[in-house]
Amino acid sequence: MVGRVVRIVAENSSILQAAIVTNIMNTHSSEEAKIKDLTDALVAGDRRALAKAITLIESRRSKDEAAAAAVVNASLPHTGKAVRIGLSGAPGVGKSTFVEALGTWLTQRGHKVAVLAVDPSSRRSGGSILGDKTRMVKLAQDPNAFIRPSPAGTTLGGVARRTRETMLLVEAAGFDVVLVETVGVGQSETAVADMVDMFLVLVSPGGGDDLQGIKRGIMELADLVVVTKADGDLVAAANRAAADYRAALHLMRPKFDGWFADVRLVSSPEGRGIPEVWNDLEKFRSLLTASGAWEHQRRGQRVAWLQTELREGLASALAEDPAASAELVKAEAAVARGTLSPAAAAKAILAHWRAKT
Repeated sequence: MVGRVVRIVAENSSILQAAIVTNIMNTHSSEEAKIKDLTDALVAGDRRALAKAITLIESRRSKDEAAAAAVVNASLPHTGKAVRIGLSGAPGVGKSTFVEALGTWLTQRGHKVAVLAVDPSSRRSGGSILGDKTRMVKLAQDPNAFIRPSPAGTTLGGVARRTRETMLLVEAAGFDVVLVETVGVGQSETAVADMVDMFLVLVSPGGGDDLQGIKRGIMELADLVVVTKADGDLVAAANRAAADYRAALHLMRPKFDGWFADVRLVSSPEGRGIPEVWNDLEKFRSLLTASGAWEHQRRGQRVAWLQTELREGLASALAEDPAASAELVKAEAAVARGTLSPAAAAKAILAHWRAKT
């Protein structure tokens, strides 16, 4: 009797184990099917699928990480053909007005434009404060445009945490011009230059006084400077500002052989200067493509992206390790007292963590 019970239990145990394995395999297959369906819809130009995919990669939930990575990887073969343009400028310079004017001008000429607008974050909710869709009403209603406002969060550099992945997704969805509008010029507002093909700095008609407030590092990264609000009573001031910035740019070493950053005057409400800006962008692309610098720059950006992910991953791994976190608390106290140098403390924590792993 006992033997029969043992046999029945064993048989049922085997059936249970097989059921568990089958369930796991079915779940895995189901997830793969969902990712394939999402990617297929995205590549077909489904805007709802695109928005869903971006939400997935922006998620901070650990359970979404694998699916997000799978969607990005599946989208890679459909990326790389768009022009990536970064725009930075002090708050109030008119970035959103310029982006809407440029974007609308491009869609009217057959382009599909994606705008990745990075807003300051609300301390209370963590969401976007400004909401660029409300500031680009005309472009937001354009069927050939896609605007995605994202909160900057705690990420430095004026870009959102997953801006690079978002660029790939909109490219896979068929958008051939990607505009990345950053929070504004500041000490760390250069990160966008490491992920775009061309970097534009927008400035107001302020001439020399305004020039003093712009970080030299930002100007050195600029491929083109755009003086906004060049209309009405500000035309004379805009012309003086353009002359000042042009003189400043001539003192800086060119980023690329054969390309010297210039200054354009623009009136976004009137549309003046927009065709000239796009003409500069096309000349820039043609020059860099012919010299090989275009692809060389993108290769370097992909490597920089890898290094960023590694740094963030290592920092997360250290933070999640209880022993390493305890060592970090001790090290911070010693560094604060001045009894241990930051470099020595960092090496000690890393050595302790490596010994465990």
